[in-house]
Amino acid sequence: MTQENISGASPSLARLVQELNRLPGIGPKSAQRLAYYIIRLPDDEAYALADAVTSVKQNIVFCEECQNLTDASPCQICSDPRRDQTIICVVEDPLDVLAMERTRSFRGLYHVLHGVISPINGIGPDQLKLKELFFRLARPELVEMVVATNPTLEGEATAMYIRRHQGRDDLKITHLARGLPVGGSLEYTDETTLSRAFQGRQEI
Repeated sequence: MTQENISGASPSLARLVQELNRLPGIGPKSAQRLAYYIIRLPDDEAYALADAVTSVKQNIVFCEECQNLTDASPCQICSDPRRDQTIICVVEDPLDVLAMERTRSFRGLYHVLHGVISPINGIGPDQLKLKELFFRLARPELVEMVVATNPTLEGEATAMYIRRHQGRDDLKITHLARGLPVGGSLEYTDETTLSRAFQGRQEI
């Protein structure tokens, strides 16, 4: 969508619609509805929204340990002494960490890959946070790694790559039980299913 496509809109409104249209899952009509909704917001709410966007861009960094998104590194999970330091759960995206935490079934550490191996999309191992993962796995206190990539072809290929290249013979490697739907996403899986998947994880 270009500004010229928005007939009758002022340049500033057209720009807002155009930028909203760039967001994933937001089509032209949804972008227009959101833009007009923002315009109708009270000034303090609109400015708070703008400030939140600016703040997240300025303050969010990668956790030096788990590579999750955080305001401070190490993040709250990695710096929590109550977490189990002997087990690490590997997930694709930061949203997967939120999904896991909602289950209250896992009290270990995480590692966020920020994607999966996908040759068709030009994504190889070097573009993921795998080097950082393998560095962490060398720590002797870690005894188990839960590979919680999504049950897709790319997720399974990434899990296989991790298993083959993790570099330890004594590390227990498990994956979530296959109660999760094939082709599904952890982000959209309900808490009960995720909790049972953790409880039924299997060694690979």
